[in-house]
Amino acid sequence: MPPGQPAIVVDGLGIRFNRHRRRNLFVRELLSRGESTAPDEGRFWPLRRVSFTVAPGEAVGVVGVNGSGKSTLLKLIAGVLLPDEGSVAVNGGVAPLIEITGGFVNELTGRENIRIVSALHGLTKQQLAERFDRIVDFSGVGDFLDTPFRHYSSGMRVRLAFSVMAHLDEPILLVDEVLAVGDKAFRARCHDKIDELLAAGRTMFLVSHSDADLKRFCTRALLLEKGGLVLDAGVPEVLERYTRGA
Repeated sequence: MPPGQPAIVVDGLGIRFNRHRRRNLFVRELLSRGESTAPDEGRFWPLRRVSFTVAPGEAVGVVGVNGSGKSTLLKLIAGVLLPDEGSVAVNGGVAPLIEITGGFVNELTGRENIRIVSALHGLTKQQLAERFDRIVDFSGVGDFLDTPFRHYSSGMRVRLAFSVMAHLDEPILLVDEVLAVGDKAFRARCHDKIDELLAAGRTMFLVSHSDADLKRFCTRALLLEKGGLVLDAGVPEVLERYTRGA
């Protein structure tokens, strides 16, 4: 990342979704009996006019009720979704811990998935060879390493995916509720690993409903309401406002 540049710049960001699934449109047309509809009927903005900047090495929490736009914001930053208005600039690679197993292939083994996902995020064969045992040990799925991913339990899937992402070199971590998944021992390992990554200067964007996690990792938080940014402040102030309005 070039020195002096922010890690993330979000400016007037917004995205528009269709409220109704395509398969329901025919039924809706029948019910309307040819009545004219407004061009934007059935569309809504899950996120709109959102602006903020994140500095390198900063850990920022994202707070809001379900449906407030938190996960949509992370997907826009990750490049999974493209905005309909405004812009998002990310200076550096991203390790997205959102819909965490989305990049894994069910028909491939755990070993093969580790190799493919690591390569997609820029690890060389030599770098992966140096980290492979640590990834497997952290995940705790060594006995199933050569088993197709489709046979993994949901907990095993999350453990392996988190372990791969946590051992990448990407400077920016996008974390969406993954710390709430898994057993107590694994969550403790995740917490320790994130502490280690932050101490090494990584930037983190954390979506969480856990006050404890937000207070532990973040010094700043964003409060989203109905797709808009209503407060950008210290974690205690944001949590107090969120609790008061929830």
